[in-house]
Amino acid sequence: MDEHYCSTQLIDGDGAFNVAGIENFIKMVKLAECGLSYAVVSIMGPQSSGKSTLLNHLFGTNFREMDAFRGRSQTTKGIWLARCADIEPCTIVMDLEGTDGRERGEDDTTFEKQSALFALAVSDIVLINMWCHDIGREQAANKPLLKTVFQVMMRLFSPRKTTLLFVIRDKTKTPLESLEPILREDIQKIWDNVPKPQVHKETPLSEFFNVQVVALSSYEEKEEQFKEQVASLRQKFYHSIAPGGLAGDRRGVIPASGFSFSAQQIWKVIKENKDLDLPAHKVMVATVRCEEIANEKLAFINADEEWLQLEEAVQHDLVPGFGKKLSAILDKCLSGYDMEVIYFDESVRTSKRQELETKLLQLVNPAYQSMLGHVRAKTLNDFKEALDKAIEREGFAVAVHDCTQSFMLKFDKGCEGAAIEQARWDPSKVREKLRRDIDVYVTSVRAAKLSELTTLYEGQLNRALSEPVEALLDAASDDTWPAIRELLQRETKSAISGFSSALLAFDLDQATVDKMILQLEEYAKSVVESKAKEEAGRVLIHMKDRFSTLFSHDADSMPRVWTGKEDIKAITKTARSASLKLMSVLTVIRLDDKNDKIENALSLSLMDASDSGGSSRSIQILDPLASSSWEEVPQTKTLITPVQCRSLWRQFQSETEYTVTQAISAQEANKRNNSMLPPPWAIVAILILGFNEFMTLLRNPLYLVVIFVIFLVGKALWVQLDISGVFSNGALPGLLSLSTRFLPTVMNILKRLADEGQRPAAPERNRNQELETKSFRNGMRSNSSSDASSNITSSDSGIEYSSLPRQ
Repeated sequence: MDEHYCSTQLIDGDGAFNVAGIENFIKMVKLAECGLSYAVVSIMGPQSSGKSTLLNHLFGTNFREMDAFRGRSQTTKGIWLARCADIEPCTIVMDLEGTDGRERGEDDTTFEKQSALFALAVSDIVLINMWCHDIGREQAANKPLLKTVFQVMMRLFSPRKTTLLFVIRDKTKTPLESLEPILREDIQKIWDNVPKPQVHKETPLSEFFNVQVVALSSYEEKEEQFKEQVASLRQKFYHSIAPGGLAGDRRGVIPASGFSFSAQQIWKVIKENKDLDLPAHKVMVATVRCEEIANEKLAFINADEEWLQLEEAVQHDLVPGFGKKLSAILDKCLSGYDMEVIYFDESVRTSKRQELETKLLQLVNPAYQSMLGHVRAKTLNDFKEALDKAIEREGFAVAVHDCTQSFMLKFDKGCEGAAIEQARWDPSKVREKLRRDIDVYVTSVRAAKLSELTTLYEGQLNRALSEPVEALLDAASDDTWPAIRELLQRETKSAISGFSSALLAFDLDQATVDKMILQLEEYAKSVVESKAKEEAGRVLIHMKDRFSTLFSHDADSMPRVWTGKEDIKAITKTARSASLKLMSVLTVIRLDDKNDKIENALSLSLMDASDSGGSSRSIQILDPLASSSWEEVPQTKTLITPVQCRSLWRQFQSETEYTVTQAISAQEANKRNNSMLPPPWAIVAILILGFNEFMTLLRNPLYLVVIFVIFLVGKALWVQLDISGVFSNGALPGLLSLSTRFLPTVMNILKRLADEGQRPAAPERNRNQELETKSFRNGMRSNSSSDASSNITSSDSGIEYSSLPRQ
């Protein structure tokens, strides 16, 4: 016989439950796969009444049978378990130890009651094996057994409806139709006389039991007839749990996967002599088994290769189809759980399913969050690239709006792809973080673009204002500051117009636009003010340049030749007045179109004071330049303070006096050169008194040659020593200078003559040109002059004024 149908002792004679045995038995017969499609059949009856023999013939089991040749004795100890052969659904049969055995004695009925209660609690069909000749007897063996069955039934709260199949053995000639009413009447009497709880006082027998009766011939005397009747009875066990079947109206069935645990717990409660609450027991079994199955599924997914690969992949990068893959893994796990617990209590399995689902979602949530993080990071990077390209094609605000809307939709689609069917996780927090990141990036790009735009227009203003303002300040006239104001207004207006148009693309609020325009206007003013401060720092240089230009050039801009007819004092006053005008222009910044009295104050204090001489000292107490600030002019608009103006003017005068002195000297020298001839009377006297000498020269031409040579040497010495220039500074200084320079000059002339004598003779024309060139160079060298450098530093305004040599 197949080992799947081999019997296993479930409970031994001492009441010990064989846990390992039943677990192994369930695995062999694959009971856990049956769900609710299984039936449990047990048999009760007196000892040695042929129970095991009946089961072996009826179900094809191999329970141990009594050896008749050894006498009547206890064959089955405890409770044995086996699977019925070739009967569907899967039918498990239990062979119980016989009652009323001499081995346990008359008073030891505890195990009988425990085994009977166990059989009623776990069995769908209970066979009551009894002898035919005991029917109708008051003290027959079936009476104690039935009392035991009914009494223990009362210990079951909400008992399941069990089929009691009475099997009458060794049937006589009395028809079954005559025996069955007597048996049912006896059963009803026993039921009526059994003490019942108050709740079941009026409960009919049919509420607890489905009673059926069948009779079998004697196995020993009519074996063939017995086997035929057993085969007929076997047919009743096919599809026994189907509606209308032998156990079709059973209630409270434990799923097959929980049968082992249920049997253990039922026997434990019975051994502890407690009442057995089947509904509560059913919930308890469902709770334990559902939790075990849930833990198995959780352990399975933790070791699932597909899940581990998915978890590893999502830690590093985006996983296409992440949501579908993970949903399939979870669905596989939950579906497996649902299939295994489908027959357990609905509330319990639902509760445990929710717990399992919660644990599964907790397990996969980090991977989901990683996936969302990758989606957010990729969306942000793609947004940055797209925005940079879109800004080049269209306006900033339009590009930001379009790109933001497009990539937020892209993120939402990415979240949908990462979503798990079993969860209702809200990605709004990640979405908000992405939106904040986008806003931060847009803000930074906007700031950079606005900075570039501002720099661009500031550069335009700087180029448009710097050089023109410098030229206007260098010209320094009454129209300088009006022209600067007009230039500033025109260029600022032009820049603001373009700047405002460019700002429209950024969709800024009006307050921000106004602020930026105001900043651009202030920058334009700062360019002018900076240039004015720069030019004011070089005011002394400009004054000297203007003085030199006007003093050394006439109205036609031709260099002056001091012939002696020029009015140097008037020319000097005009040049100094122009220089003073330049200083008055650079004294303060005049961008507000307000009139001031600075020019009059400077003219009164400097020019008029110079002209009036000592009278100015009498009114020095009223000097407007004896102050560190100008009247009605803010300190921020002041470039040169009154005190600095006075100091600059003094330095200017001292550094230009040499130029004036040079002009006067040149004028006097020109006058002397023009009066080299003696008076007419002296010429007549020379002619009369020098007649003899004149005749001598005519008679001896060699004297003329000597005189001509002496003239040339004298002329050369005159030019080389610059005698007119040396004596222009005074007689004594001239003599001292001449004494130091005379001998080297003579030696230099002799050396040149010697060098010329050693060279080949050259045409007279070339020598004359060379002498003229040397004379011209010597003349130019003697007439060259340079201005001394001068510097002044003012602690009041922090501006340093300097004068450089002018060639």
